[in-house]
Amino acid sequence: MDASQFTVAGMWASMGPTVKIVVVILAAMSIWSLAIAIDRIWRFHKARRESLQVAHALTPRLEERKFDEAVSLSGDRRFRNSHVARVLHAGLEEFRWGSTHENPPDYDPIDSSKRAIDREALMTTAELKKGIGNLATISTTAPFIGLFGTVVGIINSFRGMAASGSGGLGAVSAGIAEALFATALGLGVAIPAVWLYNYFINKIERLNVEMASASSELLDYFAKSRKA
Repeated sequence: MDASQFTVAGMWASMGPTVKIVVVILAAMSIWSLAIAIDRIWRFHKARRESLQVAHALTPRLEERKFDEAVSLSGDRRFRNSHVARVLHAGLEEFRWGSTHENPPDYDPIDSSKRAIDREALMTTAELKKGIGNLATISTTAPFIGLFGTVVGIINSFRGMAASGSGGLGAVSAGIAEALFATALGLGVAIPAVWLYNYFINKIERLNVEMASASSELLDYFAKSRKA
């Protein structure tokens, strides 16, 4: 038996068309999950960096009660990737509008700002989760796609053995190895996808905590400034 049959190139050359399609699909899923990971890592990096910048810039303006400057700064395009800037801008803008316009007697600008913050937080979280669901899909389906390729490959191996009339392990070992390669590839795609999915979900939870903390501090500032 030629050892070259058990190399990746050798197994690819002897694979049936169905198993080749399975391998191509799994390779595409692997590239897809890698692209999502790179995009989300870069997105979260920019969110953290810009959030630190906007927090440092907003704090002195709020302490000096430069409210209009704070609103403009939080909405600056330099901080468009900042999750903190987005929720703070929503709250600041709503509070300014409610404080400068005539409203019904039961209108509370702080409550209105809280609702604006909650809406923006939901939209920001949805944007942060972009592509994360695809990682979950890849992690759950890749092993089954690989298993399908394995089953088809083994069936073809035994069918070839029956057609040739030869028997024994040596007659089917190469075909089984090719078939099992699909399962191994499926697991190789799924395991990193699971790890990345859990990592990004935990990252998003931390970003949500940061948004909630910043929003709570802003609402406290509104309450104190209204009493002053």
